[in-house]
Amino acid sequence: VQLQASGGGLVQAGGSLRLSCEASGRTFSSYAMGWFRQAPGKEREFVATINWSGARTNYEDSVKGRFTISRDNVKNTVYLQMNSLKPEDTAVYYCAASTRGWVQRLPYEYDYWGQGTQVTVSS
Repeated sequence: VQLQASGGGLVQAGGSLRLSCEASGRTFSSYAMGWFRQAPGKEREFVATINWSGARTNYEDSVKGRFTISRDNVKNTVYLQMNSLKPEDTAVYYCAASTRGWVQRLPYEYDYWGQGTQVTVSS
């Protein structure tokens, strides 16, 4: 499985961005998908996850109510809609796929990773 993330960029605080992650392969619909982020000098942290069907999601506390994860199993794509962005959201955002299928919060539970897309929020 190959994952290609896109949609990052520079935005002012309070603005919005939508990240996309397109997956190759025919088994995308059986995978749980997640978004993680890593800021300079910090460890990679969990942001959001969605189960194989899209029925269940889970978020890191600081993004609840601002970010929404969704998926389109026909397009093999997972999205992260980010609203009310804050400077502390600045990081490289990575998408990941887990063959386990249900929501996952820990990096080691993911089997495949995309290359990352930079999100920069200016104050």
